[in-house]
Amino acid sequence: MIAELSHFALILALLTALVQMALPVYLLRHDASAARRMAARAAFTQMVLVLVAFIGLTYGFVRSDFSLQIVYLNSHTAKPLAYKIAGVWGNHEGSMLLWVLVLSVYGAAFALISKHLPRDFVSRVLAVQGGVGVAFLAFSLFTSNPFARLDPTPFVGRGLTPVLQDPALAVHPPLLYIGYVGFSLVFAMAMAVLLGKHESRDWARWMRPWVLTAWIFLTLGIALGSFWAYYELGWGGFWFWDPVENASLMPWLAGTALLHSALVAERRDSLKRWTLLLAIMTFALALAGTFLVRSGVLTSVHAFANDPARGVFILVILASFTGGGLAVYAARLPYLLAERVFAPLSREGFLLVNNIFLATAVLTVFIGTIYPLALDALGLGKISVGAPYFNTIFAPLTLPVLLLMPLAPLYSESMVQKLIPAAGAAILVTLGLWLTHDGIGGGLSPTLLLMLGALWVVFGALTDGVEKLRPYGLKFWRAPFRLAAAPLAHGGVGVLVLAILTATAWRAEIVTAVKTGETVQIAGQSLRFDGVREIAGQNYRSEMGRLVYLDGPEAGRELFPERRFYEAERGQTTEAAIVPQLSGHLYAVIGEAAGDKRVLRVWYYPFIGFIWIGALMMALGGLAALYGRVRR
Repeated sequence: MIAELSHFALILALLTALVQMALPVYLLRHDASAARRMAARAAFTQMVLVLVAFIGLTYGFVRSDFSLQIVYLNSHTAKPLAYKIAGVWGNHEGSMLLWVLVLSVYGAAFALISKHLPRDFVSRVLAVQGGVGVAFLAFSLFTSNPFARLDPTPFVGRGLTPVLQDPALAVHPPLLYIGYVGFSLVFAMAMAVLLGKHESRDWARWMRPWVLTAWIFLTLGIALGSFWAYYELGWGGFWFWDPVENASLMPWLAGTALLHSALVAERRDSLKRWTLLLAIMTFALALAGTFLVRSGVLTSVHAFANDPARGVFILVILASFTGGGLAVYAARLPYLLAERVFAPLSREGFLLVNNIFLATAVLTVFIGTIYPLALDALGLGKISVGAPYFNTIFAPLTLPVLLLMPLAPLYSESMVQKLIPAAGAAILVTLGLWLTHDGIGGGLSPTLLLMLGALWVVFGALTDGVEKLRPYGLKFWRAPFRLAAAPLAHGGVGVLVLAILTATAWRAEIVTAVKTGETVQIAGQSLRFDGVREIAGQNYRSEMGRLVYLDGPEAGRELFPERRFYEAERGQTTEAAIVPQLSGHLYAVIGEAAGDKRVLRVWYYPFIGFIWIGALMMALGGLAALYGRVRR
């Protein structure tokens, strides 16, 4: 009964989204106040109905209701409660329900806090948001019904994919969806500006908090997904240029460009046309990522491989919103208000050039991701575009972004004097690293140049922070939190890039077969292998290895890498043993038995932890900017 009521709530949500899409547009011709009230009530009602459906599905997972097909395919009675709940969105149908839930929450949140905005603008935003809701609720109900029943009811389920039974991956999809779907509201605001009769000069100020919100959550989602891949998959890496990874990276890059262009549009009354175009394209890239993950055109460890019919439906949604948005943009472009002209050598000029490089990076990632899929679809053969392509193309685009990043916040007549110490420190540290470490390459290698750029960004961010805190003197803690936004975010980029370079250039790796009692050496550290024992987990059995440090400050410390076997799901996972330190991570994985020996892989990654510290700094920088905006 609960499943049927939840299904009915989802149908009512679709009908409510239709009302939200159409009725405010009609009422705007007669009464803007009535249009806004109707749009807001429809947005709240849609959120409540989708929430009821989501709670009903969650109840089915918690109670192990195997009469629901989705529960049977993705749960098991032996699963821990946390992973039963995570199983709600650990599949295609449930994740789409989460998608529309986040979409409806954004609409309701905008309706709640937009009371001070023009009524016609709010009505148009919620109408467009309702249209997006119609598309995805229809997709969920007609092609991906999460409440489909099985008859007869099975006694036991198949269980959740083993690699998804992990705390980080339980949180990773919701964070990504809050980021992805947040750009739908930004798209709706851009369309409301384009469809309005009179363009307000304040729309960029209204849009930027929502861009920040989506960007912060997308940053955290990508970082958490990278961390999960690092410690869970057992490959010893943090980014593999997987098409699904690229699907989240592309809207993040476009969203970063949008974030900065919206700042210029708000403060300088410039780049407004570019900002509107970026708002459309960022949401289009989020939809393209949804298509890649759910169409069945690719196979990935974290993709939903489904029948192509669903892919066609999403492709129609993608084409409709992207094509419609671009068509409206082209039609309205001549009527947009004139923009203020700015000098090439200015903050706006530097931000525009950086935006161009970010847009080019998006294009290169898009081509590298789509090209092999297009060739395969056209029957022109199969090719693989992997890390060599992306690393070769991405590095030259990253360097100018890094070099320009410190200039915009500090640009003024005294800019050169302010940044000379930062430039000198970056050059000296880079030179010291080049002289004392191998693996950077001879001459002006790409790694060396990128290290110089990353250090330039870090020292430039420190300079920016000092300049902003200077008026407060010794009472710097009284400075508004928003002043930390740019230094934190830009410094985080520098820290992240620097950590990627050091972990890649200076890593050490050993692959060997060892007997019990034998010792391995890596990065000046000795480890003794003490064999393998079998243990039983709550819903798995495990082969657990034991390694012991023999010397150094970690002498006596034990590591326990595992191979877990999930009988219900008939799958296995590799659980790496990691010793995390700021100076580097020791990373150990055990493999299959080879006679009386066991395959052992050990890596040492210098400073790799700063990858996620840098990502957290970026998110905190975004939070500081958002906090300042909310306070104002």
